[in-house]
Amino acid sequence: MTAQLLTHTPGQSRYGKLALAMRDRILQGEWAPGEVIPAESALAQSYGVALGTIRQALALLVEDGVLQRRHGRGTFVTKGVDGASMMRFFRFRGVDDGQSEAPESRILSSRMRSASTQEVNAFTMVKGAQVLQLERLRSLGNDPCLLETIVVPLPLFGKLAESDSDSWDDLLYPMYQQRCGVVIQKTHDSLSFSQLNATQAKRLKLAPAHPCVLVERQAFDMAGRCVELRTTRGDAFSFKYTTQLQ
Repeated sequence: MTAQLLTHTPGQSRYGKLALAMRDRILQGEWAPGEVIPAESALAQSYGVALGTIRQALALLVEDGVLQRRHGRGTFVTKGVDGASMMRFFRFRGVDDGQSEAPESRILSSRMRSASTQEVNAFTMVKGAQVLQLERLRSLGNDPCLLETIVVPLPLFGKLAESDSDSWDDLLYPMYQQRCGVVIQKTHDSLSFSQLNATQAKRLKLAPAHPCVLVERQAFDMAGRCVELRTTRGDAFSFKYTTQLQ
């Protein structure tokens, strides 16, 4: 794919249109995740625009998380979110604050089913479309710590549905990219408190009705589409929240 000279469209800024054109090149795979894009001067020449216009367009893509600037090295296509670990919300016994090791993961169940109304809306699917639902238990050592329900749309994640979950990695997002070509660009997490039902409590080795933190996530790909809905439950007594205001 080669750059095309831009023409002005009424009601749309020139740099906004340029940002959409460059995003499309990324989505088409011309510029791969982690790859440096051409220099600003080369892009300005190829699109037939001023250098300032290119910089404004790139700033939009950086703000959206599609591109990353690295001082002295250039501008790169984001590699996406590797883990976006839920562990940052918890402090489990025997785990230091500096703990970076990913917990072990075990898929408890995997099934294809019809999407709910909420999922149809979130994934922008047609009524009756299929999704893949996963139940996953995450553990530190032999101690279960997080219980997750993960829903992804089909056929986008068809290769995942067809594979043996015993061969899956502990981190799903790098596997999404490797097996399905889906790069998770950003996530949105919403936290609340709830109670565990009997089945959930048994899996986490806690008492029924034990208080839990409920983390509801939406994950988005490079095109800005929601491609994962995830619900994570963990012991509320292990919850931590850290913030810094300046």
